[in-house]
Amino acid sequence: MNAWRLTGFGLDSLKLQDVPDPSPGEGEVLVQVHAVALNYRDKLLVDGNYNPRLEFPITQGADACGTVVGLGHGTSRFRLGDRVLTHYATHWVDGPAQGKESLYSLGNVYQGALAKYLVLREQALVNAPAHLSNEEAATLPCAGVTAWQALVEKGNLQPNDTVLLQGTGGVSLFGLQIAHAMGATTIVTSSSEIKLQGAQSLGADFTINYRQTPDWEKEVLALTEKRGVDQILEVVGGENLARSLRALRPEGQISIIGVLEAADARLPLFTTIQKLAVIRGISTGPRVALERFIRHYEDWGLHPVVDAIYEFNDTVAAYRHLEQGPLGKVVIRIA
Repeated sequence: MNAWRLTGFGLDSLKLQDVPDPSPGEGEVLVQVHAVALNYRDKLLVDGNYNPRLEFPITQGADACGTVVGLGHGTSRFRLGDRVLTHYATHWVDGPAQGKESLYSLGNVYQGALAKYLVLREQALVNAPAHLSNEEAATLPCAGVTAWQALVEKGNLQPNDTVLLQGTGGVSLFGLQIAHAMGATTIVTSSSEIKLQGAQSLGADFTINYRQTPDWEKEVLALTEKRGVDQILEVVGGENLARSLRALRPEGQISIIGVLEAADARLPLFTTIQKLAVIRGISTGPRVALERFIRHYEDWGLHPVVDAIYEFNDTVAAYRHLEQGPLGKVVIRIA
């Protein structure tokens, strides 16, 4: 079968290669892959900024939707013909994190999903929502559960909360959809008026163009009558984290999800203490959280924002699109 494999760091080293067809072992499931959604993490992997010790060659792609076409001995969670999604943190089913969950992901330690077929432990799969297409469903596992884990599982989001969402990438837009569906007030920041208009169409109550308003935290305080917001999805890092802290209400929560600007940050500790701020890192969530998120997403009848769909042979172009900062998700159609 064909698979997109990384043979070294750099996008020029992402090659379409012929590899043996996989077969399921005990407790494993064979999945025919229909679609794979890209995450910013995929770009970091290719660039060598996620796991510098990555062993080559390795098939890329973590978030996939497919159909069960083979069952190994001892499996019980799925039947032939079931439509399934991969779970990003393949070993994390439930319970507290142990600190290495995001390492055991497809395309990193395990062979990824950018292939015609994929074999996974049945514990690393969930049922796909019936109301979504293959391309839409593939976007849920990493970005969707990360936003859900931050806002709901850890953040205990309430209907009267105000949530600040930075940018219009996959996690931020899922966060916007979740917060809006749960009755929270939402503020979205971006440097693009077109993307802010897209956020408004998804229910954003307020938008801020941070290029036009560099001190955007002051605008957030004005919108909240100087109170500050209850939760922030922080995706920028660097100096932006201090701005997020200033925009936060006392005892508010910042979930650090991304490092688009810089992986290091200087934080005013006195302000952090004074505000009793809760600052936590979020990389993903357990499988049970993904399943809870999917149930709510189905109940709400929501659809993810897909910026572009590429065919399997155009995977490199899909990665280049990802580098441009899409509005929503970039998806690769396989079969």
